Amino acid sequence: MGFPRALIIIITSVLVGCSSALDESGVIYVGGKVMCQDCTQGWNEWVNGDKPMKGIVANIILIFSYIAYSYSYSYLPHALTGVKVSLTCMDKRSRVVYYTSDTTDELGQYDLSVKKYVYGKELDTKRCSVRLVSSPDNVCNIPTDFGGGKSGVKLNNPTSMYRSFIKYMLNHFYYTTPMCDKPDTEVYDSEPQDHHGPGGYY
Repeated sequence: MGFPRALIIIITSVLVGCSSALDESGVIYVGGKVMCQDCTQGWNEWVNGDKPMKGIVANIILIFSYIAYSYSYSYLPHALTGVKVSLTCMDKRSRVVYYTSDTTDELGQYDLSVKKYVYGKELDTKRCSVRLVSSPDNVCNIPTDFGGGKSGVKLNNPTSMYRSFIKYMLNHFYYTTPMCDKPDTEVYDSEPQDHHGPGGYY
């Protein structure tokens, strides 16, 4: 009776160990897309982006819409290639425990991944954020917060989960052109104003 019991204990231990190893081998995937934003288009095209127009029609639109610019560049909303996107994870003391980055492909898509366990501890995904880093585009290189790309997006709600598989599909991130960049007026708006003129009270 002693031998079968010992055998059962050994088998149980092995199975538990395999289960733990399987859990620790889990990977968290993060995906998304980066677009170029065009402020001259309608709201839907500006926010959601669209497929770039090609050929003569696009050239005509480019000439009449941006006659002040001599760029041979399509400003119509399109996916950006080669954009760097980063994933940073912190611990409870706000120390970086994991960092990785990826560049977008020809479709503007990026794929990031991190193991569920880092240095033997389970990662708190709510302390992980994804943000825009840089754009190699000569014109569309101003990061915006449409989609949260400039400030960074926390990993709160996974898109899909299955056993040790977790995936987050984020909303589109956007860069824009210098012409479409919104000036920062908060500094000026927050400055105290003297309503009695430069001389103050009389």
